[in-house]
Amino acid sequence: MDYFAQQLINGLVLGSIYGLIAIGYTMVYGIVGMINFAHGDVFMIGGFIALITFLILISFGLTTIPLILLVVLLVSMAITALYGWTIERIAYRPLRHSFRLAPMLSAIGMSFVLTNYSQVAQGARVKPIPPFITGGYTLHESTDGFVIQLSNIQIMVVVTTIVLLAIFTWLVSRTRLGRDMRACEQDQTMAALLGVDVDRTISMTFVIGAALAAVAGLMYLLYYGLVDFFMGFVAGIKAFTAAVLGGIGSLPGAMLGGLAIGLIETFWSAYFSVEYKDVAAFSILIVVLIFMPTGLLGRPEVEKV
Repeated sequence: MDYFAQQLINGLVLGSIYGLIAIGYTMVYGIVGMINFAHGDVFMIGGFIALITFLILISFGLTTIPLILLVVLLVSMAITALYGWTIERIAYRPLRHSFRLAPMLSAIGMSFVLTNYSQVAQGARVKPIPPFITGGYTLHESTDGFVIQLSNIQIMVVVTTIVLLAIFTWLVSRTRLGRDMRACEQDQTMAALLGVDVDRTISMTFVIGAALAAVAGLMYLLYYGLVDFFMGFVAGIKAFTAAVLGGIGSLPGAMLGGLAIGLIETFWSAYFSVEYKDVAAFSILIVVLIFMPTGLLGRPEVEKV
């Protein structure tokens, strides 16, 4: 049970990171109806920006960890949000009224552009950093010496995820921007006739999704202590799977799917072969979609005629 509890903690932390990325997927799909396949690479860009900002602040002699984390968070969110806005303007807006596959192909192309751009700009090697947030708590120690540990960075990842999910759930359900998003999701033409700025709403959706990806990139950097140019592809596929599993278009579903994928990977790696953890995750996704085609919390689309 002690080993199970430790793996449960690890799975929840990993799932929280996947969930933050998955929210960006599900927000864009909910409004535009297309998957932003460059979103995983936006997450990777956020991690690199966080790393560069860390190094710049340390080179200036700044040593106060809370202040460093705050500055890094704000800078990475701002610059990554600009990347999200640029992707929408370049890869989506010109093709919004084209055939449905055109924006998807454009987003895949943008994903390759960002991956190779990062490889050229930062190199192909893994970029490590020393641990900034250390320490933790010993929850339990068994008679055979196994210790259940809860580190401070794990607490930070989970708390950050919960707070951001609450904030953006409130934003979508209670604010003018959220009402505009829901109106565009239902009918963009009617929303425009009623005074909603559709272009601005879609751009803000990409900006918010990119900012969340930046937070996930920072959490990944702090938790694993490294970034590389290819991590966006792997994490993006996992987060997309989480969004589909939870119910594409649902914010709580995206987070639930992220937690599910994280737990599946962690427990499979702990009790079975780590090489097949992705096979296990995608197999469970297939089984769930067979019996629940819209995902765990997804709603079936109803077309009015």
